[in-house]
Amino acid sequence: MTYQDTTRQDAAIRETHDLIASDKVEGTRVYGRDGKHIGSIERVIIEKRSGRVSYAVLSFGGFLGLGEDHYPLPWSKLSYDEDLGGYRTDVTREQVEAAPKYHGDEEYEWNRENGTRVYDYYGVPPYWM
Repeated sequence: MTYQDTTRQDAAIRETHDLIASDKVEGTRVYGRDGKHIGSIERVIIEKRSGRVSYAVLSFGGFLGLGEDHYPLPWSKLSYDEDLGGYRTDVTREQVEAAPKYHGDEEYEWNRENGTRVYDYYGVPPYWM
């Protein structure tokens, strides 16, 4: 197998036992400790230099994608649950609804100040620490 064949094959990977492509994460449901659906992952936010996923942006509310709110959730608050086929978190929907958020039509400032607010709210150390 040549290098070119290997890179072409790697680009097609969508999911293995330990890895998953970003396009498969987007849209995945998130469940609370009690197994109730909280929301879905709209996108993942990756730290450029380390390559670590820093946030999952949850979305819910609205109708047909209009009026949805977006909730940055520290990636460390999620764990994959094979039985659910989605991610589980120890926070409730009510806690997420009270968390820092932005509306679908707004630009969000992905800066340290807002990051600190999000990580402080969820009680976990920021990804940059």
